[in-house]
Amino acid sequence: MKDTTLVMGASENIQRYSNMAIRKLLSHNHKVKAFGIRDGVVEGVQIEKSLIDYDNIDTVTLYLNPANQQPYYNYILSLKPRRVIFNPGTENSELQILLKKNNIEFEEACTLVLLSINQY
Repeated sequence: MKDTTLVMGASENIQRYSNMAIRKLLSHNHKVKAFGIRDGVVEGVQIEKSLIDYDNIDTVTLYLNPANQQPYYNYILSLKPRRVIFNPGTENSELQILLKKNNIEFEEACTLVLLSINQY
C-alpha cells in the first residue's frame, strides 16, 4: 500500500523545515523515509545518502531548491509517487512539466501547514 512520505532534503538540524516536517509527519502517524546529503537520524527515521528504490512512496515532499532537484528528476519519477509537494522555495516548473507528463500530481504547498489544517 502506498502510504509513505519521502522527505527529500532531510536534515538533522532541528531548525530546518525538513526536520520539522519529519517530526510532524510522524506525530500525525505517517510513515516517513528521508533522503539527504548527510547521514543522520530524526526521531528514529534514518536519513539515507543513497537513492533507495522504494516501492511504496505516496508523497515526495521537497526541501531542495530547484537547482538541487535536477539530479533527482529521474529518481523521483521512478518512484511513481501519487504526488509531489513543492514546499516554499522549491517551486520548479521544469520538474512540474515532467510530473504532468508522467501523470503524477503535484502541488505548491507547505507540508507543515497541510498537516496543521488536516489537509495532508
